[in-house]
Amino acid sequence: MTLDPKAKAFLDMGAAAGEPAMSTLTPEENRERTAGLKALSGEPKTLAKVESRMIPVDGGEIELRLYTPEGAGTFPLFVYFHGGGWVIGDVETVDTLCRNIAHESESVVASVNYRLAPEHKFPIPVEDCYAAVQWVAEHAQELNGDASRLAVGGDSAGGNLAAVISQLAKERGCPEISLQVLIYPVTQVGCDTESYRENGEGYFLTADSMQWFFQQYLNTEEEKTDVRVSPLLAEDLSGLPPALVITAEYDPLRDEGEMYAERLKKAGVSVELTRYDGMIHGFFWMAGIMDQGAQAVSQVSSRLRSVFERL
Repeated sequence: MTLDPKAKAFLDMGAAAGEPAMSTLTPEENRERTAGLKALSGEPKTLAKVESRMIPVDGGEIELRLYTPEGAGTFPLFVYFHGGGWVIGDVETVDTLCRNIAHESESVVASVNYRLAPEHKFPIPVEDCYAAVQWVAEHAQELNGDASRLAVGGDSAGGNLAAVISQLAKERGCPEISLQVLIYPVTQVGCDTESYRENGEGYFLTADSMQWFFQQYLNTEEEKTDVRVSPLLAEDLSGLPPALVITAEYDPLRDEGEMYAERLKKAGVSVELTRYDGMIHGFFWMAGIMDQGAQAVSQVSSRLRSVFERL
């Protein structure tokens, strides 16, 4: 498959702007640059309510942005972790995305503003996200939500966090998770794959950028093999929640996402795997300019509905 024309137009626009490599900028400069991606998310759908709550975490508090759809409820719950290499992005970047998933899936979406590296290195983002899922489960009633219908998901580093939180919930015995939505997830730091070699340059996310993210996130080289960083390295994936895994053809992370999906299947986990041909990393954030981004948002919403309807 050739590169999708809309993805190519986006890449050409970036090349024409002559933007410097991510690894040459500070975290603050990269955060400012990423903030503009929200404008590519499309038109936000109408909801009954959007509000923020501050919730306690170890050493502080974090924001949850809560999206409640129209209707009487009680609603299923979807906890979402934004991407951005554990360094950039926030709840505002994925605001339209979360609004539209809440609308289409008829779920309360809780978007997690976990603390970012390098100010808050591993394992702080992991523990923030786990605390957020626990909080949502424990406070489901006041959110007009149903804790027995609870899913987690995220894109890129957020997909990594969703996979890790699913493993931690199994290991720690709570909360019960109905579905994990993993959108082009990081599943192993330093994964040597064909997609890294094919797509490590020129397709928005680069191999160089990934190395920069890892340097910001991790404290030591040894942490690369921690399963809370590289969930693909977990020995036993049985008993994990069903998974929807989405990858993009022209993405360095394509193969490790698909490897994780295959390992889940071999462990007896129900998996729906979709590769979006012609697409680049980040297309899920770009539903306003890429048809397949909007299609992926609808696929996630539909999968959430179908899983929740069976519970």
